[in-house]
Amino acid sequence: MRIAGIVPAAGRGERLGRPTPKALVQVGALPLVVHAVAALLRAGADPVVVAAPTDAIEEVRRQVPRALVVPGGAHRWESVRLALDAIPADVDAVLVHDAARPFVPDDVVERVVAALDAGAAAVVPVAPLADTVKRVDRDGVVVETVDRSTLRAVQTPQGFRRDVLAAAHADAETLDVTDDAALVEAMGVAVQTVWGDPRAFKVTTPWDLAVAEAMWETGKA
Repeated sequence: MRIAGIVPAAGRGERLGRPTPKALVQVGALPLVVHAVAALLRAGADPVVVAAPTDAIEEVRRQVPRALVVPGGAHRWESVRLALDAIPADVDAVLVHDAARPFVPDDVVERVVAALDAGAAAVVPVAPLADTVKRVDRDGVVVETVDRSTLRAVQTPQGFRRDVLAAAHADAETLDVTDDAALVEAMGVAVQTVWGDPRAFKVTTPWDLAVAEAMWETGKA
């Protein structure tokens, strides 16, 4: 099974409050996108395609010379679709990994690949929720307490058979979703889960970035 990797990295990351594109924000003296690409390369993904901001393509190419860098889109689904178009036809499966998850452990990626190899059409790593979850109305009033035992937080990389991912993105612009697995779910395709890891958290806010830096400095990454 030949596997390729996609890193949608065209987002600006306004919540981080940095002037540079989010993918180029550094953790441990390396941009986030470098960490993300390295995780896919270690898993044997070939090629790894990065969808980069149009104004930072050359810098991303300089930072990740082993990846194929293409212009990204205004939306995440556009970036994934553009990257998918650049993948060779003989690729069987694709790993889609957030640039903002720099420290995903290798064994998480291995579990995703193993599930694909076992015949799954789509696979996502997940983690249980630690907090109590409330559903609220538009006024912020609690409507109900949700049973968290069946809820999971979804991480990346998410793995897909190449034909399934391509079909899912054919109608991506008509759906309001936040990940590729949701597009596959909308097609009626079963999505398998494997266990993720707390270290695969997403760097979204300055607090997350500080945590990532601390992990790197203390060798916990």
